[in-house]
Amino acid sequence: MADITASMVKELRGKSGAGMMDAKKALTECGGDMEAAVDWLRKKGLSTAEKKSSRTAAEGLVAFAIDGTKGAVVEVNAETDFVGKNAEFQSYVSKVADAALKLGSDDIAALAKADFDGGKPVQDALTDLIAKIGENMQLRRVATLSVNKGIVAGYMHNANAPGMGKIGVLVALESEGDAGKLAALGKQIAMHVAAAFPQALDTKSVDSTALERERAVLRDQAKQAGKPDAIIEKMVEGRIRKYYEEICLLEQIYVIDGETKISKVVENAAADVGAPVTLTGFVRFQLGEGIEKEEKDFASEVAAVANG
Repeated sequence: MADITASMVKELRGKSGAGMMDAKKALTECGGDMEAAVDWLRKKGLSTAEKKSSRTAAEGLVAFAIDGTKGAVVEVNAETDFVGKNAEFQSYVSKVADAALKLGSDDIAALAKADFDGGKPVQDALTDLIAKIGENMQLRRVATLSVNKGIVAGYMHNANAPGMGKIGVLVALESEGDAGKLAALGKQIAMHVAAAFPQALDTKSVDSTALERERAVLRDQAKQAGKPDAIIEKMVEGRIRKYYEEICLLEQIYVIDGETKISKVVENAAADVGAPVTLTGFVRFQLGEGIEKEEKDFASEVAAVANG
């Protein structure tokens, strides 16, 4: 039997919203398998957080750079939120975003080696900044978008400075229509993405493993509810459609008006911009998402210092 530690219970509670004892029981039942335990709690109706948590768990900045038909977004982490307000750090992150735009790659290792503002590599410039500011920092991730004709638009939520903040979104619109009107539409959709947290562009883009996992959970829920086998699959498919509406950008309801699907918003935009519009992709970076930040007990720290 797997050894169930307090940190495992804490992690599962954060993922599921379940109580301490339920989390411990789920881990015990599943032999310490975290993802299986999440599903176990959902099947038992004990999970209150079915979506991946989007709470931030690291500091630093997200920044993007856009040039017409292409854009890039980067995340650079630091230990404290004070660094995010530091002018030198902001300048560094801005130049990293520019380097990412020029590079046009989603490979963080390639970006680390790329030219930094006409001088040394990006990673070497970061090493110098770490030595100067005295805080650990990390070049974490990069993503790019481009279209042949149209625009890449961006939106930064909780901006510390132009083009940088805590939630950065890029949206790619393919169209031969009016560039100014496309940019306005793109920014509105990017604002929607920041708020609605989609995980895929459309139903075809949904990860097949995640989809089958969702189906399995829904089947077990229906069985536990005593539903006959003859109607379980129909129920599951109905709930999968709802699942798509929650996670797929084109299936989501536009937060701006609260009633129109994003796919319809894009379709209707053709009349305004003067040509058909296709939403080809999006990127959403939230500062620190997916990084577990160590929570320190201040009272214990003080006691430890006092006791030498």
